Amino acid sequence: MIAVVDYGAGNLASVVNALERLGATACVTRDAAVIRRASGVLVPGVGAATDIMAHLTRHGLVPVLRQVIADGTPFLGVCMGMQALLSVSYEGGEQRCLGVIPGAVRRLPGGQPLPHVGWNQVNQVRPVPLFTGIPDGAEFYFVHSYYVDPATPEWTAATTEYGLRFTSVIARDNVMGTQFHPEKSGRWGLQLLRNFAHMAGAAGR
Repeated sequence: MIAVVDYGAGNLASVVNALERLGATACVTRDAAVIRRASGVLVPGVGAATDIMAHLTRHGLVPVLRQVIADGTPFLGVCMGMQALLSVSYEGGEQRCLGVIPGAVRRLPGGQPLPHVGWNQVNQVRPVPLFTGIPDGAEFYFVHSYYVDPATPEWTAATTEYGLRFTSVIARDNVMGTQFHPEKSGRWGLQLLRNFAHMAGAAGR
């Protein structure tokens, strides 16, 4: 079962609908015990770093998420759910985040419209299970003004160009994240979610 973390914000309905289309077993929850028992954990997100961290803290989910990651549970952060994994975000000031991935969340440079909204190519840096069946250069749907900047390159699984080349997918061991929204990204987004569900042992037939 995949625990889709309900921290009081995030794009829960579309994520759950996408997983259900795949026949995956998913449960929307903020119950720490359920999250700890889950075979996979997915944190969606919209909004700002201060909002997501305030909600996670208010619901007592910060230590729970750190624990399931440390325990090796497959974890997928989507958009803000990925950004929250970094050490610090500079969105709206300086906000300490979960600190799972050393590095910072930074604002995209000027010179093009912000937020970055729409379809863009995702260029794979190295093969990872999350990309199974997905061609290099496939397009996914983005909505963001900030990007993750890991302190070390081994976290970067794919990059995208928008004013600069930024990390759009992170993947290392059981920890994964996408800057784009797979639940809004058609065929390849569904394939990515299917791959995650397989890793979590929660995929349908």
